[in-house]
This record gives sequence, C-alpha cells and structure tokens, in this order.
Amino acid sequence: MRKPIVAGNWKMNTNLSEAVALAENIVRQLNVARIDKADIILAPPFTHLYRVSEIIANKHKLHLGGQNCHQEANGAYTGEVSAGMLRSLGASYVILGHSERRQYFGEDDVLIGQKVRAALENNLRPIYCLGEKLEEREIGKHFNVVSQQMQTALFDLEEADFRKLVIAYEPVWAIGTGKTASPAQAQEVHAFLRELIAKRYGAATAENTSILYGGSAKPDNAAELFDQPDIDGGLIGGASLKAEDFLAIVYALPCARR
Repeated sequence: MRKPIVAGNWKMNTNLSEAVALAENIVRQLNVARIDKADIILAPPFTHLYRVSEIIANKHKLHLGGQNCHQEANGAYTGEVSAGMLRSLGASYVILGHSERRQYFGEDDVLIGQKVRAALENNLRPIYCLGEKLEEREIGKHFNVVSQQMQTALFDLEEADFRKLVIAYEPVWAIGTGKTASPAQAQEVHAFLRELIAKRYGAATAENTSILYGGSAKPDNAAELFDQPDIDGGLIGGASLKAEDFLAIVYALPCARR
C-alpha cells in the first residue's frame, strides 16, 4: 500500500532563526497519532539543514529533505551540494526537477535523471517533479509532456530503484500563481502517470508509488485534492512556511481524518 506523504518545500525563504522557529512550531503542534500512516518531510534551505535536522531528530514521522543536489559526488563545483553531503546531514529525501530548477536554471530531464541516480547511490529518496506549462496545457499536450519527462529521466532505472522514488506532479501554471488545478484535472494526470508506471514496471510497482500534487495546495483545497484516488499527498510551497497552514494540509490527508 502506498504511503501518504506531505512535503514542505521552503524554497529560498527563512533566515536561520525563522527556520528554527518554524521547525519547532511544527514539532510542537504536530499530532503524531493522527498521521501514523503518513510521512512528513521538511525541506529547508541548505544553510538550515543541520539545525532543522537536530530539531526533528528522533521525531516519529518527520523526515529531512534537500531541495536539490548536484549530479557529481564531489569536485570543483563552487556553490553546489552533493547527495552525499545531504545524506551526511541526516536527509532521507531530495527534491529533484522542480519547475523552478527547470525554468530558472535550465535543468532538463537528462540532467535531472543523473541527479536521481546520484541520490539513489547515496540512499536518498528522490521526489521527482514534473509537469506542463500553461501553453502546453492549453493545446492539450500535457500528457505528452509528462510522459516524455518520465521516460527520459526515469524509465531506464531498474525496478528496485524506481520503487524508491516519489513522483510529484506540479502543473507549472499553478506554481506561485494562486491558480490550482481542479481535483478532476489533477486526478486525471495522476492516474495517467500511474498507468505509465504500470506499463513500464508492472501494476504492483505502480500501486505502491506515491504520487504527490505540487500545484499550490492550501488548507482550503487540500482535502478535496487528497480525496482523489491517485493523489497520495502534496509537495507544498508557500503554505509550508506557516506551521498552522502546513499542518492543516497534513491533517487533510484521508488517513489523518479517520
């Protein structure tokens, strides 16, 4: 049975004291009993990873994630962070292929695929992001776009490695715009992605792959999104910067409402 997951991507927000306060507020307010079947991931900026790791250490169901990693293990790559460095700080997840990395830093699926392999080699679970731009959605190419992203970056992985991945569908037109895909639109793409996985790796792997929605989920729409049969949680941006909003989204998971 696939695991419900909510991941908070803090992006380039918070100074160290703000990050500490946010992590401490989440730990203090989290009702672990309500999310026993789920995993919660905090992905602060690189500069705050060590301090946040101390705050959530040994806290049941809370995990540390990086926002990106370099594809090489080490070397003369000034300003970059390797998968091994993230792992040494206690991270167990890393976000790869986020739309902002693609848009602002020119990352393509070949490069992102290399990063996925670097993460796996260092026992990090990649959260692989994919999704279409507005113009691609408007001309009906969204299925082609996400299919190509999956095939280029991921589909030469062995099944055992693919099973370690989390997929995050983020319609680019709904990132930071205040727009959100309707539950039906999101479900349609999630179901399509699960079908792609089933064709490549079999029904069992598809059924056990968590696919998150990453398009501006908020406390007031999270439950409706998470009630869709193929949406297993969320990759949360802006709403993860306030503990109360983030936890409201966590508690919108079906398993947290029972």
